[in-house]
Amino acid sequence: MIRPRYRDWTAMGRLYARMRIRKLNGMRPKEAQNTTLKLLLKQATDTKFGKAHRFGDIDCVEDFQRQVPIRGYDAFWREWWEPNYPSLVDVSWPGEIPFFTITSGTTTGRSKFIPYTAAMRRAAVRGFLDLLCYHLVCRPGSRLLGGATLALTGPVALEASTNGSTAAAVSAITISALPSWLQGRVLPSGDLANIKDWQEKIRRLAPLSIADDIRFLGGSPNWLLIFLAEVAKHAPGQTTRLADWYPNLELILHGGVDFSPYRDQFRALLEGSHAETREMYSASEGVFAYADSGDGDGLRLHLDGQIFYEFVPLDQLSTPAPKRCWIGTVETGKNYALVISSAAGLWSYVVGDVVRFVDLDPPRLLVLGRVHQGLSSFGEHLIETEVAEAVMAAARKQGVTVLDYSVGTLHGETGGHHVYLVEHSGAGNELSTEAYATDIDARLSDLNDDYRELRRNEAISAPEIHFAPAGGFARWMRLRRGLGGQHKIPRIVTDPDLFRDIRSIVLIRKGPPDGL
Repeated sequence: MIRPRYRDWTAMGRLYARMRIRKLNGMRPKEAQNTTLKLLLKQATDTKFGKAHRFGDIDCVEDFQRQVPIRGYDAFWREWWEPNYPSLVDVSWPGEIPFFTITSGTTTGRSKFIPYTAAMRRAAVRGFLDLLCYHLVCRPGSRLLGGATLALTGPVALEASTNGSTAAAVSAITISALPSWLQGRVLPSGDLANIKDWQEKIRRLAPLSIADDIRFLGGSPNWLLIFLAEVAKHAPGQTTRLADWYPNLELILHGGVDFSPYRDQFRALLEGSHAETREMYSASEGVFAYADSGDGDGLRLHLDGQIFYEFVPLDQLSTPAPKRCWIGTVETGKNYALVISSAAGLWSYVVGDVVRFVDLDPPRLLVLGRVHQGLSSFGEHLIETEVAEAVMAAARKQGVTVLDYSVGTLHGETGGHHVYLVEHSGAGNELSTEAYATDIDARLSDLNDDYRELRRNEAISAPEIHFAPAGGFARWMRLRRGLGGQHKIPRIVTDPDLFRDIRSIVLIRKGPPDGL
């Protein structure tokens, strides 16, 4: 097989990486964040938002926290952005907002339009390059920049509105700002990159990727797996190993969803390969953290990203005057709601994610899930990571691999219980739903005191398990959300109508999985 030849920028990249990491390692988190906040406030002092919150009178973090209350998207949209959308001029950031990133929530699916600026785009690219820097320095023999990059994103074409602003997925906005030396080797390119039909795109991209020299693969893990299943159909000899498809593959960059349900599948695919996985924590609001160490060691906070970070103890988020920590006062081992202020005019903005610090120098964190994606219908106070760990533990004990899952709640006259929809590969039809439920129940009881007490007192019944047929979750995504890109499967569903809809489609067993 003849593979394309690319100019190898690895030597130059490694030189830049060493200089960049020296700078990053020399940063003092508290001083860096203080400086970031002051610069952001100075730039936005004369905006409508800055005048309303007396930015000119703010001298320290404590002043800022007293004068600027925390807000979620709905409050910001209603009070500041919606009246003038899409022409936001000097509203919460100086000048006119050139971009809006489009995102849809995992529980409602309602689209959100979040201001984004050229400064944020540059900061996002810088975060991506920082991750590459750590990879190059950690692997002295790296040849990562000697081949092609395959990025599984949505359409990348940007279409301006009548006022000149652009609304698109954040990946489409940032990919056009990549360095020129990298843009020429990113797949897919041309017309293929802008195909909106996900199934058509991967059918055409899979054989092209095998013929190329892929060294870097990036995307959300669930969609990467669907794409790699398509690659397997075109691979010589019908092998199931990445080492056979992409012999020079060195790095898989993933993000967007919890990696734990997919770790075993990637481990099997990577057998015999010298590639490694690294995570980037990013959202439509910006890049927040990235893996600078091993898998599971925590993600390094992106201090050079035009963002000032605050952290609200999760149990205080809904109180009238919650405690607001920042990098100078945050503690390890506690669950926080992430709050940001950025160079896009987001001020004390609740992102909606739950994080926990594992280190403070440098600051590294774990992403635990979404603020509103916990289970507490009966007072059990389960967070997303606990549910994920229980599902994975049950799968390992039963000898299967989880492909996807969702969990909701069923209420009865005298109580209720959790209902799990699980799609897996492995043992097949002989797998016992009762055994699976027992294993989940036992693991949750180990992880969560409230759950264990409720089960002991029979205030909540044992979990109910339903195994979904192959392609069940992909079928629901195709019908309700769309395939590929940044679309996500809801893990914890608190909306009974939404969970009823997911269940009705995911559990259909008639015929093939609709071409997926």
